[in-house]
Amino acid sequence: SQSDLEIVEHGAVLHDIGKIGIPDGILLKPGPLTPEEREIVCRHPVIGTAIIENIPFLTETRKLVLHHHERYDGSGYPAGLRGEEIPLTVRLLAVADTFDTMTTRRPYCPALSDSSALNELTACSGTQFCPVVVAAFVSAFRSNGNQHPPQFDRGDLALGAELRN
Repeated sequence: SQSDLEIVEHGAVLHDIGKIGIPDGILLKPGPLTPEEREIVCRHPVIGTAIIENIPFLTETRKLVLHHHERYDGSGYPAGLRGEEIPLTVRLLAVADTFDTMTTRRPYCPALSDSSALNELTACSGTQFCPVVVAAFVSAFRSNGNQHPPQFDRGDLALGAELRN
């Protein structure tokens, strides 16, 4: 529905807003995180939900912010939701966000090709991601002539650091 599309659009923009509460030394770390650092990063969905908690038109978007790291097999966080317990809007966002993450250069890893990212999504279908959503995403991507949206270099997060300081 148009309403669900707006919720997903807001969620796509805001799902990682809680990362403003995570120290830059952790977010921008070029190597692997320690277990303690990983635990800190895993707090960002709850922090983000708290940030938008009192914004009435984002009531439904809070679900996307809170649950975008849930996994289809129930091994995600923060609530360990599984399968259909995860709202469809969240399952859609998880696939799109992961594809974007894999195909964008990050401080801690190079970007994958679109083809490699699609293969990875397919490999994780049924465990990390909803199989129906993965199939729809891959089909839509391929039927669109493998058109990838314009790339923005997010490797340099200095602007985010400046905004937090």
